[in-house]
Amino acid sequence: MSDLPERFSAWFATKEWAPHPHQIALIKDDSSARLLIAPTGAGKTLAGFLPSLIELADQPGQGLHTLYVSPLKALATDIARNLRRPVEEIGLDLTLEERTGDTPQSRRRAQRANPPDVLLTTPESLALMLSWQDAPRLFSTLQHVIVDEIHALAGTKRGDQLSLCLARLQTVAPGHRRTALSATVEDPQALGRWLAPATRVMRAEAGPAPDISILKSAGDPPWAGLGGRYAAGAVMDLVRTHRTSIIFINTRAQAELFFQALWAENSEGLAIGLHHGSLSREARQRVETAMSAGELRAVCATASLDLGLDWGDVDLVVQIGAPKGVKRLVQRIGRANHRYDAPSKAVLVPANRFEVLECEAALAAVRANELDGEELPDGGLEVLCQHLLLTACAAPFDTDQLYEEVIRAGPYQTLDRAAFDRCLDFCATGGYALRAYDQWQRLIKVDGLWRLRDPRTAQRLRMNIGTIVGTETLGVRLGRRGGKPLGEVEEAFAATLVPGDSFLIGGQVVRYEGIREMTLQVSPAPGSEPKIAVFAGTKLATSAGLSNRVLEIIQDQTGWQELPTPIQYWLGLQARVSRLPNRHQILAETFPRGDRHFLTIYAFAGRNACQTLGLLLSKRMEDAGLAPMGFVASDYAVMLWGLKPVLNPAELLSAETLRDGFNNWLAENAVMKRTFRSVAIIAGLIERNVMGKRKTGRQASFSSDILYDTLNRFDPGHLMLDVTRTEAGRGLVDFGRIEEMLGRSTGIDHVAVDRITPFSAPLLLEAGRVPIKGKSADEDLLSEAALAAEISVQS
Repeated sequence: MSDLPERFSAWFATKEWAPHPHQIALIKDDSSARLLIAPTGAGKTLAGFLPSLIELADQPGQGLHTLYVSPLKALATDIARNLRRPVEEIGLDLTLEERTGDTPQSRRRAQRANPPDVLLTTPESLALMLSWQDAPRLFSTLQHVIVDEIHALAGTKRGDQLSLCLARLQTVAPGHRRTALSATVEDPQALGRWLAPATRVMRAEAGPAPDISILKSAGDPPWAGLGGRYAAGAVMDLVRTHRTSIIFINTRAQAELFFQALWAENSEGLAIGLHHGSLSREARQRVETAMSAGELRAVCATASLDLGLDWGDVDLVVQIGAPKGVKRLVQRIGRANHRYDAPSKAVLVPANRFEVLECEAALAAVRANELDGEELPDGGLEVLCQHLLLTACAAPFDTDQLYEEVIRAGPYQTLDRAAFDRCLDFCATGGYALRAYDQWQRLIKVDGLWRLRDPRTAQRLRMNIGTIVGTETLGVRLGRRGGKPLGEVEEAFAATLVPGDSFLIGGQVVRYEGIREMTLQVSPAPGSEPKIAVFAGTKLATSAGLSNRVLEIIQDQTGWQELPTPIQYWLGLQARVSRLPNRHQILAETFPRGDRHFLTIYAFAGRNACQTLGLLLSKRMEDAGLAPMGFVASDYAVMLWGLKPVLNPAELLSAETLRDGFNNWLAENAVMKRTFRSVAIIAGLIERNVMGKRKTGRQASFSSDILYDTLNRFDPGHLMLDVTRTEAGRGLVDFGRIEEMLGRSTGIDHVAVDRITPFSAPLLLEAGRVPIKGKSADEDLLSEAALAAEISVQS
């Protein structure tokens, strides 16, 4: 305790605690940048704040001393609440406030005039504060910056924005020190370089190994499906036998459906909540408050609760469906038993047979402490464009000085001067095809410094800060004016509704009554058959690391005895009827069914890549005269069907022709226009928020489509088109995973069979089939029993 000031030592003693070694190490460390990796419950957030609290104990009220940056507003609120307790108990006379998009305008003005000692914020709010003309005054006293859950930001557009803000802070407050915190890091050195060039990596001692199991009491998982609703009764039994449970589900629609299924099993009426990003802020806050107070027995949640919320009474995490990534699973497991000395307890609930293998693979990876992850990408140029414009809002800048500042940001360390100058030219002129239009000529050089051409544009630029470009949504409210807000749905889904239609939102069924002032007005409709609302959100794809582990499990027949008996039988049947896929050859199956011919490619490349592969192969089949009719993709495979058989799948899977086909398809596809819209909004080419107006999604898409077509025709080398091409190859398209699959393969293992195979049967049962435009691809309703009978004839 001698390493702590007396009042802090006394506080630890009253709690009957002893500071952890990594907390003391962080206090004593004098590095300019530190990355602390500590398991959940190890007090890493307190460790990050202790140096600040110790300094502020003697000299509060000198201006903004410590800035805490969180990836989530909810996490910032939770940390503020938890931090106020030790501040009060130790008797520290300091001010601690939040600054997020939810902070009232009056509070923001007060913070700007009289900054608190400690300010908790998000990347977007930090970017806004740095765009103020008085930013140098506000941040001149800054001593510490704490970046929490850094792994959730690095490698994202929000992370790019934050890194540029950190580089800016280094200019306006050169003496400050950075501390980053995380529990799940697969490459600490890379993450350290992202934070700062000379980051010191510090590790806490590992806590107890987590207690993870796969649910066996729910019966055999279905062959297909993603929602896991077959297990609702067994999950409810787990809720009954634990104090508080968080039930993680991968998508918002599935969370709504599973909540309904769980509630149907809740005969005792135990308090259960629902939490996802499309619910209203009030609804989310009610759930968070109830969880903090220990008033809920369980909450069904998506990634909205992945990070950091400290609910000590949570003693069980349930993952419905395969986690899709080991890092994600570890993060979620850490929400249970938020204590350093107790193992986190988690139960995995596979939604289908392939997911049994993926859950086993994830379990093995966690036990081996092998986290998956992608290499951190270079910073986005569209984010840099936004940063240049916001920098000009604060004050005129010198080109050379700003370039040197930008390349201090981790993701931009390799940015060459030519790329920087392209971004600057875009901000100044809009580019070759747009330079005749005043609205895109936003910067001008005067006396050697770049400044806003029209200072009045600063407010508009600030209104459009941020890198999150979601699908346009409409609010949903009970009753007429003043009714209770429930959340939001995508504009495209709202367009399908007619008065009287019912849908699920916030765990309840509501009836659509009409629309008023861009808000859906609804009434309760219990017992109605609901539509499934469309919610914005990422559709998770299985990571490359997990995919490889699944292939290893399939190949290791000696290890099958550890799997459930139905899964052993299913794998053995596949080996007898066809062949088992492996990493070194791409298994391609062909078989007839009715008057159609099927081709299944086992890519194990993730859902997004398999979806793209289905689109590309459909085009190849059409060009070859094979009359394709449709396809369906999963994380593991893609199945296509048509009127003619594919005799040689290798001809369709040529890497060179697939790349050419991808580029041609991308140039003509709506994916490019959607990607361009996101890029253009971030870069400031398109305004999503206009003073006094609300743009609808259709208006924004229309204007972005016109811009895209104009640039494509008259300026195909435009910066925004180059960025769009790069971005379109990632994310929802994920062509890189297809190239990786083809690169590791030594050839195509083609198996022609006379009936459907065990591994291809789940694909026929998938709900998300994609018919080829202009063709009829309707299938008779299928059942697992019927398909099992077809397969058993072969075996």
